[in-house]
Amino acid sequence: MNKIFIADSTIAQSCINNTFSMSFKEKMEVAKRLEKIKVNVIEMPKAVEKTDALLVKSLATMIKESTISVAAAPDKAEIDAAADAIKNSKNARIRILVPTSPVQMEYILKAKPKAVLEKVPEMVAYAKTLVNEIEVSFIDTSRSEKEFVAKLSQGVVASGATILDFCDTAGTWLPEETTEFIKYIKENVRGIENVTISVNCSDEIRLGNANSVAAIKAGATQVKTTLVGKASPKIGHFVNLISEKGEAIQVAIDIPRAEFNKTLRQMTWIEGENQGIKITFEEEEKAKTEELNLDETADISKVIKAVKKLGYDLSDDDNAKVYKEFKRVSEKKNVGTKEMEAIIATAALQVPATYQLVDFVINSGNIITPTAHITLEKEGNELKGLSSGDGPIAAAFLAVEMVVGHHYELDDFQIQSVTEGSEAVGTALVKLRSNGKLYSGNGISTDIIGASIRAYLNAINKIVYEEKQENIPD
Repeated sequence: MNKIFIADSTIAQSCINNTFSMSFKEKMEVAKRLEKIKVNVIEMPKAVEKTDALLVKSLATMIKESTISVAAAPDKAEIDAAADAIKNSKNARIRILVPTSPVQMEYILKAKPKAVLEKVPEMVAYAKTLVNEIEVSFIDTSRSEKEFVAKLSQGVVASGATILDFCDTAGTWLPEETTEFIKYIKENVRGIENVTISVNCSDEIRLGNANSVAAIKAGATQVKTTLVGKASPKIGHFVNLISEKGEAIQVAIDIPRAEFNKTLRQMTWIEGENQGIKITFEEEEKAKTEELNLDETADISKVIKAVKKLGYDLSDDDNAKVYKEFKRVSEKKNVGTKEMEAIIATAALQVPATYQLVDFVINSGNIITPTAHITLEKEGNELKGLSSGDGPIAAAFLAVEMVVGHHYELDDFQIQSVTEGSEAVGTALVKLRSNGKLYSGNGISTDIIGASIRAYLNAINKIVYEEKQENIPD
């Protein structure tokens, strides 16, 4: 049987579709669940905008099994941005988007067909020097001249493309037309047997699955899907279709159906004609309602269980420290989720500070882009970082990353006041994830930005210390 690969476009679509949007955290959650059900490829938007670049960089370090595919126009600057965003990814792919219908070439690329035939293979060859897997996605294929698409396919294959993706963007193909087109490409492109043929069949007129199966029968081995919308077939419908009828057409997918259906049920999609599309996560909502509430009678095993529920995997020594601090706090009050987070941040993995905060300057206002200038000390040397961000704290975190030279996934960030009045003391809690493991840091100051920076450094110092310990020879 031939293996069929699934490339899901949900996150990429959410970044360009005005009626379907997700928050940064929701995109992260979708990606984690797609990897959990063994989706082969998770498609990302272009890494040109700062927020999208941060999303891709975060997922590049977090996702280990699925391939992260980042979009780019046939343009060196966009290709460079994509390559930089996925440089730390275990499985990386650049997806070059090329419109092939006359109208789209003129409107999007502002180029004639002859110029496109020359430029796109050149850009593919350039991208190939940066990342091994290069997909060329032919936008609006179903309204393009098949002779032109075949000629361009020949050029990009010769330049190193490893995946050719043909898109029925307009949703006009019938199944027999899909079959005819894929067969034409296979017969007229030299070296096509060495690349993956992919299809993205719009489900606008409910023919997405039928066209995808027609393409598979003709030789395609990758299919684009989505969790919501009509840009591609719904992943749930497609997976269940192949699970039921795959044997009849001699194809299979490596998705565990029971786990897949369970995970799919945990995501609720609310579609409304005027309100757009919203996503909620069953597990997330359930977790919010199941607040910790431990009293002083809780033994160490119950506390360790609570620690693991919050996502931490601590050593026996750190678990003992957390339990000791828990006993002290629980003598005065019951310990809820926020208190337990603070206990873990305070007691677990306390390490020598590799980086110490010397000073910081923040410029912010309602008519300027916030900037942060941070000075840190490492082994007696002062290191400086300067960055801008969506807000003063985001700018400060990015400036710290510039000094440290590494981006860590921000799993959670909380700030709150612990005293009252104009001189109130604020506390910040930062949770970072490195190599799948969660590290928390806390900071306290009358300046909430200062508290946030200290919390961020506290978590980074824990990561750096543990990485050093792991690299010490036995």
